Amino acid sequence: MKHKVLYLVCAVLWVCPGLSLAVTAAAEQTKPKTTTVYSLGEVVVSADSPKDGPVKTVEITAEDIEKRHALTLAKALELLPGVDIRRGGQGIPRVNIRGFRSRHTILLLNGIPINSTYDSQFDPNMISTENIAKIKVSHGGHSVLYGQGGLAGVINIITKQGTKGFGGDVSGEMDEHGNHYTKLNMAGGKDRVSFFAGINNHDSDGFHLSDNFDPTTMENGNTRENSDNQRLSLFGNLVYQINDDMELGITVEKTTGEYGNPPTTLDDKKDPFYKKPKYDRTEDFDTLSGQVSMGYDPKGMFDFRGWVFVNTGEQENARYDDDTYSTMTKKNTFTSDDETQIKGATFQTGVDFDTYGRAVVSLSTEASDYTSDLLNVDKDNQSPTYYYFDHGLDMYSAALEYNVQLFSRLEILAGYSHHWQAKDAGSDVDKGSYMGGLSYEVTDSTTVRASYARKVRFPDIKQLYDPKSGNADLVPEESKNYEAGVTQRLFQDMTLDLAVFKSEVSQYIEKNDASDLYENYESYDFKGFEIYLFKPFLATGTIGLGYSFLDTEDESPGAQRDELQYRPEHKYTLDVGYTWDFGLTAHADILHTADQYYYSDTFEKGKLKDYTLVNIKLEQRVYKNTVYVYVGVDNLTDENYEESYGLPQAGRTGYAGLRMKF
Repeated sequence: MKHKVLYLVCAVLWVCPGLSLAVTAAAEQTKPKTTTVYSLGEVVVSADSPKDGPVKTVEITAEDIEKRHALTLAKALELLPGVDIRRGGQGIPRVNIRGFRSRHTILLLNGIPINSTYDSQFDPNMISTENIAKIKVSHGGHSVLYGQGGLAGVINIITKQGTKGFGGDVSGEMDEHGNHYTKLNMAGGKDRVSFFAGINNHDSDGFHLSDNFDPTTMENGNTRENSDNQRLSLFGNLVYQINDDMELGITVEKTTGEYGNPPTTLDDKKDPFYKKPKYDRTEDFDTLSGQVSMGYDPKGMFDFRGWVFVNTGEQENARYDDDTYSTMTKKNTFTSDDETQIKGATFQTGVDFDTYGRAVVSLSTEASDYTSDLLNVDKDNQSPTYYYFDHGLDMYSAALEYNVQLFSRLEILAGYSHHWQAKDAGSDVDKGSYMGGLSYEVTDSTTVRASYARKVRFPDIKQLYDPKSGNADLVPEESKNYEAGVTQRLFQDMTLDLAVFKSEVSQYIEKNDASDLYENYESYDFKGFEIYLFKPFLATGTIGLGYSFLDTEDESPGAQRDELQYRPEHKYTLDVGYTWDFGLTAHADILHTADQYYYSDTFEKGKLKDYTLVNIKLEQRVYKNTVYVYVGVDNLTDENYEESYGLPQAGRTGYAGLRMKF
């Protein structure tokens, strides 16, 4: 099958340039864009911008996503300095930033929190990248306006919005194993009303392992066991401009599907890192979110923004006896119906003092609930026992942030926020967070920046109330984040960005293997640096080089670990793209990860194999600016690699597709 894809790649490369040249260039007309950025529900932070401000923010555009063939949020983020994508025992990609886990990152979609109410995690596969206009990623010194929880940073996703006229695009693709992906987007507007709508469907029977994978009794190779994934997503927004000063917006999103969680491939019970296999599936999931937002910017020094939202999710989860995925008779097998809901509101007032800076006041509230109907087998061959779990948390935040430009070259940012958590069991708690930063334009080509922030994250429902491991006495996690950096513009439009960081984490929450309870650990330490070099070349080419170094340490008394597990010490990236006049666009990226460790229950230390991933994509315009064909290969070298011990990832996979704009 792999040879068929290679033949297809060669055929497209041979035919497409001829088809393109057959189209008279003079007849080509570029259609005006029918989409823009939906900014009504966005947390607007004056200092969090891709410019050289006190807090460096990296921005990924819709064009970047398309060029890299990033069908998931995880792939869109994987090349960013300081970001590590890891797939563990749950089979879900986890987005880890600078040593923190994904629960320490705030994920927002048009201002709607996407983090789970149960464990603060999020599944990046649930985010349809076709609807995204841009992604803004800021690290631990980010604005206080985002609220609590972002010890690692914030991933702020802003979707597309329609403009005048009507247009869209439709595409379909298939990989060499028969898995297919289709999408349709439409956008437009007239007078004071605009809309954007999207639908996409992903249907995969599972990913294929590398030909270099050595089969075990738990996994024979080829299609990875229980790795199927089906997802159907619908998204839309509507914007109404009441007058020149006020806009109203409505956003709705719905996703349904099912997926499997591949079990470990280890079959040697004498292996000190052996874990008993789990045969888990999410038999059905259904998410629904909505938001109503308002923006009012009258003439004068005040402006106002606000939105209300609700985000719900339902999942049917199951753990089976074995790889037949049919029976539940062994201890700790189960079936559960889980429901999550978060609803809330945010109101922001901005005050523009002209040359004396700008202040923003923000008030927000969130109510989180989680329920689970669980049938669990407590002993082998016994009838399952019914359990019902129902808990909730309420969160309130107030924030003030001030930003000012002094002497034309100096920018100063400072903010404070306070948070209150109301529990349905245990004592209510409150705590504040703050940040300060500055940037200085030393010369027209050199800007330096520095920031300090104290961030807090309150324990989630799972950590507080899980029937087996919950601990209602947990206190909020706290991180002191330091960062300094420089942005240097070099010759021929080349840009170098360097960031040095350190995070001192106290009261870090993890499960104690001895007590099986969640506990606060006294001190973790993360430090390192990141370098990114970017250069455009010729008229339409770009190249980016990145390197990240991360050092982690458990500084709690009696700690038995050196490096913390599953946090790669070195990460190298290369990203290259170019478009020719005849309509061919080529893109390639390389990711190399090195020195990643893990531990057994008795603190024996192991090391993952270093790995290198190479992806390529070629897209050819075949008719004016409306019809395109593309082919590509992920993991070109067929690397046999793991992001967690005993859980191999996809081998080489070729794909081809057709895209049409209208």
